[in-house]
Amino acid sequence: MIKTLRRVLLTIILLSVSTPNIFAADAASGDEPILDVMGTVADHDYVKVPGFINGGKIYLPRLILWSDSNGKTNFNAALSTKSFAEKTPFEVVDYALVAPEGGSIIIDFSITSHLIYFWLGMILAVWITVSMSNRYKKGVGREVEPQGAFQNIFEVLFVFIRDDVARSNIDDHKADKYVPYFFTVFMGIAFMNLFGLLPWAATATADLTVTATLAVITFFITQFSGTKDYWGHIFWFPGVPTWVRAILTPVEILGIFTKPFALAIRLFANMLSGKIMIIAILGLIFIFADIFGPVAGYGVSLFSVVLTVVLYALKVFVALLQAYIFTLLSAVFIGMAAEDHHHDEEHYNAEHAA
Repeated sequence: MIKTLRRVLLTIILLSVSTPNIFAADAASGDEPILDVMGTVADHDYVKVPGFINGGKIYLPRLILWSDSNGKTNFNAALSTKSFAEKTPFEVVDYALVAPEGGSIIIDFSITSHLIYFWLGMILAVWITVSMSNRYKKGVGREVEPQGAFQNIFEVLFVFIRDDVARSNIDDHKADKYVPYFFTVFMGIAFMNLFGLLPWAATATADLTVTATLAVITFFITQFSGTKDYWGHIFWFPGVPTWVRAILTPVEILGIFTKPFALAIRLFANMLSGKIMIIAILGLIFIFADIFGPVAGYGVSLFSVVLTVVLYALKVFVALLQAYIFTLLSAVFIGMAAEDHHHDEEHYNAEHAA
């Protein structure tokens, strides 16, 4: 047991120390800053693979629909940013493509690092779910008990999402049809969050585009699930004076859009801040070494590495917690919209009880 814990601790320290080494090596050549925090967490046109050629970077395709100074629409594709600039009038400025004078980018379809890890998270979630589903169809876990730790963990998570998230917040006769969405979102976000703990990987959920996309999906499901009673309480408010409706209706309409906004911002801010915190704490090693010399850098490293190990353990918990919170709030919003209020029946029962 002690040997296993020691190996885990050494692995975490190795991963922690390797994180600043990656971006510090890039910053060391030229007049680049010692610590480029935002440049590290930003979306990139490449993914990093440890031990791979070309500095561990695999450049991603660029696909851009753009218009030139004459208003002509063009679509160009290339295997990397550099090759795209060579075959088009675009220029590379601070590692980004800039449209020629008088031209503009209409839609950028380029594949980025955050998009890659978004795909990986969702594909892994779907693949695991389909694999487990095939095992259940064969009777493993249905006719006999689940076999192996992997299937047992999967069943615990699935039952938790079904019973404690979906059925606890949505009417019983409607809850089960939303379970596939909730479980996919939970697993996908959890994988994306955990991928961000790898020093060479990107945190897809630290991108507002990713979290906003997930929130918009929840938004549309919520609105399409809305009952007549749900819309009535937004636009009519039965039993409320007319002058009060004039105040409440705009507030309720605004609330329709603030809910998905809060979903997107909460997940994005939590994951981005965690990534920045780890990079900043480890970056203290290079900042102190640059200002006060190597001895100061080694001295600060004792504090930075230990604190980073603690933060990594905390981030594992936060990664799962944020996936749960996003899924739970989605269930709450959808449940509020899909809930059936039997006003006439309640009024009838109340009269007879009186």
